[in-house]
Amino acid sequence: MLTVKNLKKSFGSFVAVKGVSFEVKKGEVLGFLGPNGAGKSTTMRMITGFLSPTDGTAEICGHDILKDPVAAKTCLGYLPENAPSYRAMTVTDFLTFIGRIRGYAGAELKRRVEGVIERTSLGSVRHQTIETLSKGYRQRTSFAQAILHDPQVLIMDEPTDGLDPNQKFAVRQMIKGMASEKAIIVSTHILEEVDAVCTRCVIIARGEVVAQGTPTELRAKDPQGGRLDVVFRNLTLSKEEQREAACLADPNAKKEEN
Repeated sequence: MLTVKNLKKSFGSFVAVKGVSFEVKKGEVLGFLGPNGAGKSTTMRMITGFLSPTDGTAEICGHDILKDPVAAKTCLGYLPENAPSYRAMTVTDFLTFIGRIRGYAGAELKRRVEGVIERTSLGSVRHQTIETLSKGYRQRTSFAQAILHDPQVLIMDEPTDGLDPNQKFAVRQMIKGMASEKAIIVSTHILEEVDAVCTRCVIIARGEVVAQGTPTELRAKDPQGGRLDVVFRNLTLSKEEQREAACLADPNAKKEEN
């Protein structure tokens, strides 16, 4: 349902993304993992058509995002980082506005808005302005706009970042509730998301893919304990950064090295 083909992005002399490729099929929740600054958000913006790639492309349900962007975006739901919205609107007004932008009207528009409010448990705050909501409810509202048109592909950039444990649980339950129906990407640097929702992972560092596989396959890269955090560090930190981390953990290591 989603195929990413050799995506690259340069900003002047800085190469932010260096040829990223992967696929996501229906029923998969792909964790797109990496440290801050790895190129995750840049990749997501290219896949969704918000940023033009220097090279490469993405196909969404068979539609090339560069050659046929309208058809591609019809199949796509996107939850950007930090849940942007029109904060002076009420939840219902915002979702109605999004529905109209998507081309719905009349009874169908009302059905879509009511359905997504129920699905994301926004009924208790539907008449509040978005600026008065907690961060968790703002995230749910942005999640609701991403699925209002029932897209086949859903992309979420840091969907639980900054949420408290209860809010994270609610968002993850919503993701798992629709996982069998869609191809889903969850871009994150939070490793606990892997166990919570992901069926497969791609790890990116310094703009390129350094590993991919199921959570079990990735854990196998740490034969001593099967710890994902150890695998993540080994894959995403440079040798120098790994030495610095070891010295912070054990100050005597620096003395012995000297």
